[in-house]
Amino acid sequence: MLMNLLYGLPMMALCLLFQSLLFMAAIHYYSRHAYLVDSPSFIASLVVVNVVMLLLVVGNLVQVGLWALLFHLLGEFDQFGVAFYHSAVNFATLGYGDMVMSERHRLLGPLEAINGVLMIGVSTAALMATFQDAMRKTIRARQG
Repeated sequence: MLMNLLYGLPMMALCLLFQSLLFMAAIHYYSRHAYLVDSPSFIASLVVVNVVMLLLVVGNLVQVGLWALLFHLLGEFDQFGVAFYHSAVNFATLGYGDMVMSERHRLLGPLEAINGVLMIGVSTAALMATFQDAMRKTIRARQG
């Protein structure tokens, strides 16, 4: 169990760092395109919000890939694609149960699920804040 924590906790920290970098990139993109959000065009605002969403989703998919790489390197899965599928199921906390890791590394699944809940939550919060700010500014521009 201790070995799983020694593998899983640094992976969680790496994922948090990566998500933070992508979050900062999304904020930077949003601020650089503020002129589109400040316009009366809902379409322009939605394009900006969709790019922010895409950045956040890519961040989550990269994290799924990092966990999959760990599972593959530990010998849990022979093919990276299978490891990626299993990782995505863990990250999204779906827990299909069609694939189970060996007892030796089974604790990594719940650790990834905790990581996924946190990172998807961060992404959702960032996306909603972006969407609300963009709509508020677009509506203000339409009224003024």
